[in-house]
Amino acid sequence: MQTNLINPLGPRLVLASRSPRRIELLTLVGARFVAWPVDVDERAEPGERAEAHVLRLAELKAREALRRAAATPIDTADAPGEPVYVGADTVVTIDREILGKPSGAEEAVRMLERLSGRIHEVWTGLYLVESGGARSVGGALRSIVKFSRLDGEDVRRYVATGEPLDKAGAYAVQGYGALFVEAIEGSYSNVVGLPLSYLKHLLGMLHQVPAGGA
Repeated sequence: MQTNLINPLGPRLVLASRSPRRIELLTLVGARFVAWPVDVDERAEPGERAEAHVLRLAELKAREALRRAAATPIDTADAPGEPVYVGADTVVTIDREILGKPSGAEEAVRMLERLSGRIHEVWTGLYLVESGGARSVGGALRSIVKFSRLDGEDVRRYVATGEPLDKAGAYAVQGYGALFVEAIEGSYSNVVGLPLSYLKHLLGMLHQVPAGGA
C-alpha cells in the first residue's frame, strides 16, 4: 500500500481539476483522491488582483464539485469520513498583469518574450470545503521565478513542442520549460500548480474551523 503523508488519517480528497500536473503531484505523495473536473468561467474581473483572482476561482471550482456531488456521490468506502473538495487555480503575473493560458501559439510567443530575462510571480489559490459545506478554508500562495534571457529561436522551438499552450504563463517548470528557469523563491510545487505543503497546512486548518464557519 502506498504511504499517504498529506492527509494520513483524513478523508478522501476530491480534486476539482483535470490538470495532469496536479494529479501527478497528489499521486506522488500517496494521497487518497479522485479527480473530478469542473468548468467555471476563469476570466478575471475588472481590476482583480492575482491573489483574489486565484482564490475566487479555487472556491468556485470546489463548490461546483460539491454541488455536482449532490447528484453523483463520491465512493468513500476505503476512506474515513466525508470527502473534502479541493479547488485550485494558478496564474502567472508580471507588471501586475495576470497571464493565464495562452489562446494559441502567437500569444504563447508574446508571453515568453515578455518573461524573458525577468522576474515574475506565480500565484496558486486553494479552497477546501467539506461535504455538506459545513466547513471551508482557503488561501493563496506566491512563488517568485527568475527566467533566463531567451532568444527568438529558443521561444519558437519551445512553442513548437506544444507544451506552453495549456499552461499559465506559457511554460511548464516540470517540463521543457525548466531550461529557462534560473531560480525559484518559494514553493516549487506551487509553480507546477499545487503547493503540497500549503495544501497539507490547509487540511489541518480545516478540521479546526467551527462547523458553519470559514
